[in-house]
Amino acid sequence: MDTMRDRFAPVVSRLLDEDPRVAVVLAEIGRDGFTEAARRHPDRVINVGIREQLLVGAAAGMALTGLRPIVHTFASFLVERPFEQVKLDLGHQDAGAVLVSAAASFDWPAGGFTHMAPGDIALLDTLDGWTVHVPGHPDEAETLLRHAVAAGDDKVYVRLSVQANRQARPVDGERLLTVREGRAGVVLAVGPVLDAVLAATEGLDVTVLYATTVRPFDAAGLRRATEDAGTDVVLVEPYLAGTSTAAVSEALADVPHRVLGLGVSRRELRRYGTLEEHVAAHGLDAKSLGERIRAFVGAEAVGVGG
Repeated sequence: MDTMRDRFAPVVSRLLDEDPRVAVVLAEIGRDGFTEAARRHPDRVINVGIREQLLVGAAAGMALTGLRPIVHTFASFLVERPFEQVKLDLGHQDAGAVLVSAAASFDWPAGGFTHMAPGDIALLDTLDGWTVHVPGHPDEAETLLRHAVAAGDDKVYVRLSVQANRQARPVDGERLLTVREGRAGVVLAVGPVLDAVLAATEGLDVTVLYATTVRPFDAAGLRRATEDAGTDVVLVEPYLAGTSTAAVSEALADVPHRVLGLGVSRRELRRYGTLEEHVAAHGLDAKSLGERIRAFVGAEAVGVGG
């Protein structure tokens, strides 16, 4: 199966052909994927070099002229390094763009902490008006990318990862998807952690929800799920643990509830290792998730298969 990033350049190249508003802004990373597109559209495929602040600033300027820029590099270079430009050039000026990241939280461990960004969505949460998509499969990435480009002049972040679920789900860029129904709690899985969550909750009488769009947060969808499953909610995110706990609490503010936020810990792992080793070290493998989810929802959630 190809990766989300493998799908990115071909899809965006087609969008460049289809829509004269679309432009691509790169900072060296990913440029080889747009060689042919740059020949066809030299005025709308721009590589600014290793200048990430300029990357975002140039995209904002293009947006102010009426273009729909798609901005791409690793997450740490797209959200963290040029955060002032994201905040001011895009946010303060109400300039829309589609930021598309790669490398996610720790997709390339050999790159070290400079190439990891588990706090990217938490950082964007300090700003107003961002839509955030976290696909869990290359097909979903393509769907959500097309949603993002078509979203007028909105500010959109699409978080790509080499981690992926085995099958794509029918995502719509707005609502939570119910994957499994139960009556002893809700487990909300975000993007590429769904397969691990399904394995972890096998035999548990819990509802499993799937999110690929986390901002705006589908509060109504969560509330509907809790009507039958109760208001114990476990949130499993492939980035900084607890990033969306405030959104869950706000959705359930008028009812007693408990929230357990699982995800990437703040502890920096200073050995490269493999992606799988990082997943396990942060407790995001199926076995670790299963132990923590069972401890939280209690023995009453264990069904016949448990």
